[in-house]
Amino acid sequence: MKCKRVQGMFILVLLLINSACATQPFAHVEVSVHQRTYQLEYALDQQQRAKGLMHRRSLCENCGMLFNFQQSKKAKLWMKDTFIPLDVAFIRKDGTIMEIRAMQPHDTRLTQASQNILYAWEMQQTWFDKNAIKVGDIVNIKLLE
Repeated sequence: MKCKRVQGMFILVLLLINSACATQPFAHVEVSVHQRTYQLEYALDQQQRAKGLMHRRSLCENCGMLFNFQQSKKAKLWMKDTFIPLDVAFIRKDGTIMEIRAMQPHDTRLTQASQNILYAWEMQQTWFDKNAIKVGDIVNIKLLE
C-alpha cells in the first residue's frame, strides 16, 4: 500500500515538473517579402527554438516558423521528431536571405548556415521556390502583439 502511494506521488511530481517546464505558446510575427505578408509562429527563446515544428503532422499552405537566434551566428537546425519535409531560409540581421536549404523528416544531422545569420525561416519543402522567394531577397520582420 505504501509503495503505491509513493509511486502515485512520484507520478504527480513528474506531471507537475513537466507542466512547469512546458514551452510557452509561440508568439506570431509578420514576414514580408515581394510585397506579400505572411503570418508565422515565432520561436524567440532557446526552449521554443529547440521545439520548433516538432511532432506536427501537417502545416497549412502558408504556415511556417521564424526562429530568432538573438545574435548573429552560424546557426544549426535539425529535424529530430519533425514529420514534415521543410526548407529553411537563413536570413542575416539586415533581412537578406543568404541561403535556402532542404531538410528531411527525422534527419538528426545538423543543417548549418554557411555564414552568420540572425533568423531562420522554415516552410514546407518547395514553398520558397513556388513563391519565387530566393537568395538575395530582402525580408521585413514585424513582431505582432
